[in-house]
Amino acid sequence: MISLSSQSHYLNSLSSPQGIRNSFSSPCTVCGSFHSAQDHWNLMADIEMPQNPADLIDDLVKMRVYQPTAIEAADSITQAELRTALFISMVGQGKPKRERLVRDLIKLAGGLDQAFSAAFGPKAGEFFTDAKRMSQVTRRKFLQNIAVGAALVSLANCGSATEVAEEPADSPAVEDLEKSKLKVAFLPITCSTPIIMSKPLGFYKKYGLDVELIKYYSWSVVRDAAIAGELDAYHMLAPMPIAMSLGLGSAPFPVRLASIENNNGQAIAVAKKHMGQINGPEDFRGMSIGIPYDFSNHNLLIRYYLATGGLDPDKDVNLLILPPPDAIAKLASGQIDAFILPDNFTQRIVQDDIGFIHLLSKDLWDGHPCCAFVATQKWINGHPKTFRALNKAIIDGANYANDPVNRKEIAATIAPQEYLNQPLPVLEAVMTGQFEDGQGNSFDIPDRICFDPYPWKSFASWITTQLVRWNYVPTDKPTTGVEDFFLTDLARELALELGVDAPEELSRIEKMKFGDFDPAQAETYLKQQIDTFGV
Repeated sequence: MISLSSQSHYLNSLSSPQGIRNSFSSPCTVCGSFHSAQDHWNLMADIEMPQNPADLIDDLVKMRVYQPTAIEAADSITQAELRTALFISMVGQGKPKRERLVRDLIKLAGGLDQAFSAAFGPKAGEFFTDAKRMSQVTRRKFLQNIAVGAALVSLANCGSATEVAEEPADSPAVEDLEKSKLKVAFLPITCSTPIIMSKPLGFYKKYGLDVELIKYYSWSVVRDAAIAGELDAYHMLAPMPIAMSLGLGSAPFPVRLASIENNNGQAIAVAKKHMGQINGPEDFRGMSIGIPYDFSNHNLLIRYYLATGGLDPDKDVNLLILPPPDAIAKLASGQIDAFILPDNFTQRIVQDDIGFIHLLSKDLWDGHPCCAFVATQKWINGHPKTFRALNKAIIDGANYANDPVNRKEIAATIAPQEYLNQPLPVLEAVMTGQFEDGQGNSFDIPDRICFDPYPWKSFASWITTQLVRWNYVPTDKPTTGVEDFFLTDLARELALELGVDAPEELSRIEKMKFGDFDPAQAETYLKQQIDTFGV
């Protein structure tokens, strides 16, 4: 065996003299020298792989598998991070499932150096037992993937080498779906981005689904359609599954929230005639304020905000339910003074010079949910494989939308008439977070809207406290177990299948402007809010 550190000399010795290089149609795909791929492979088979990952990466750089310029470009991260990233990239071959398996190994070992030791050292058997339990795959699968690590240099470096087969996809085959042609409801707002874009960008098709998107303009109509079973699945406001399942505003009807469509992405917008007069919640006294629906976070957040200014939302202001598309006309005509709605409407009033943005919803509750992908329990029971595939497609789309690099593409995708029918500059301002507020200020807030599909159960807990606070829940109606209306475990499982990191926890402490919310202390939080603000 020869050492990897001396490989450069041997690889150079394989190169042909200048005069006969023309006998090779192209240089080696790995190192760029002129010799056959088979000669490169034969040499690599005799190379002893170093046990120190730092040496491995250094040697691969010397081999020109990784160009020095790439290393220089990564100067902003630590060498340990760089080694880990290169290792994962090399072994994972760009395949999310394989990359996740490698990440699990590294995490279990406490780092890349420890992973090397665990994988190839005397305690490898014990290590793989832990890895099997964590990743929920068979020992054989882990051994198969670590075989890739054992043959790391040859497999990762020569494209002509035999590859280890990727595990079959977790999605059911098209013929196994109970139903492939589906109808899904949406409202024309930026909150529905993952549901909309998953059709033109091919996410539904990827999972064997032919989805027809049905546009609605009112949340109450969507609710009624779900109860009547008119469609297969629905875009709803995050509080709606809780309200419908508890029987608030209608007879109890079991509905489940499968994944979150968007976080943040709303704002309080005010008519231009009030410019310079609105500095805080107390300045809204006596105004008419538009909201999209009683069972919306828009309604709950505006109430939360107004209460901190000493206002009783049921007495000191007039909250009016408006279909979102009607809000701009009513603000322009003076029928309302303000509204809290999705940002494609709040930004539109800035563009049309009829109002200004007072406050982003993220400033009240950063990371809050707005809309969700929802299905009825009856439909889920009758179409378990289809439901899983549809949810996975939308989660996949949401993860794509959550990458800032894709935001302008998505803005152009959802702008046409059949979807949002909004000017592209308005949607780009929302999606990129680069916007003007109508008061002479410019902002760059990348998470003005984001698309994290994970349905934290703490979302359901906070929503429930507010439904109780504002008397939407009768005093004799129990609210225990409402968190179960959010299918958090399934969303996490599907995210992991997609190779996306997902939280281990089901709930978290929510960071709020006027006091953080601990779901384990929900009743205490509610009492403190009422005691502090008097309502």
